[in-house]
Amino acid sequence: MDFEIVECPRDAMQGIKHFIPTEKKISYMKSLLEIGFDVLDCGSFVHPSAVPQMADTPEVIRAIEQIDSPTELLVIVANERGAVRAAAFNRIRFLGYPFSVSETFQKRNTNSNRENAFINLQKINEIARVSGKEVVCYISMGFGNPYGDPYSEEEVLEWIGKIVDLGIQTVSLADTTSQATPEGISSLYHKCVYTFPEVKIGVHLHASASDWKSKIQAAVEAGCKRIDSAMLGFGGCPFAKDEMVGNLPTEHLIKWLQKKYHYNKLNISEQLIAMASNTYTTY
Repeated sequence: MDFEIVECPRDAMQGIKHFIPTEKKISYMKSLLEIGFDVLDCGSFVHPSAVPQMADTPEVIRAIEQIDSPTELLVIVANERGAVRAAAFNRIRFLGYPFSVSETFQKRNTNSNRENAFINLQKINEIARVSGKEVVCYISMGFGNPYGDPYSEEEVLEWIGKIVDLGIQTVSLADTTSQATPEGISSLYHKCVYTFPEVKIGVHLHASASDWKSKIQAAVEAGCKRIDSAMLGFGGCPFAKDEMVGNLPTEHLIKWLQKKYHYNKLNISEQLIAMASNTYTTY
């Protein structure tokens, strides 16, 4: 069985407080490109005061964009200015935009309410269209939220419908603060693929070491084939809560897919695991 694996060093790095030197980021990104991931979420074009770790994204992109690799590059943008800057790089294929079904988180993440965030998404999608890029819309807090904001699967489907009406064809359901249960993942994913059969629906699940397997198994058994992960399970959104819950660990995900679904496209070496550890933790 084939899967589309999105490796997310940007998500792994963005919450790390010490600044990872640009040259170390570049070296690590080059190693990830050699592996052959389908998509590499490699940076973000946001204001440096919001995410200081990603201030050097333009330098990183310029250093890796000539590398011969089948891997497509994705970056996160939060407004028109970021989209314009990202669109100037030919190698970037996808502009990722976080749209939250939680009003509280939308304000924390992009300093905007949902209605204005949706207007922003429209503008970003137009920039992507005229520049030959594609938008990947992340449905933040897609499985609930810790703020007490109203939540329902029906509301998630309603917002996805509006997003799809813009012409956006890839949506990723994000478990931003690890609220999701396997039952909730299965239920929402089934409803999404039934309601939007023409849309590529992925998952960006945050999970602990004890529950990542049950969450991804629920998604895959519901039909999901596009999966975001990060080496060593690092990551989490710095705008969500004081404590961050990491991503699906890529090295464990690949082994699990190989064993359960005979997936054989990627091979995660011990050398790459060591390089990830050195990049994220050695200071």
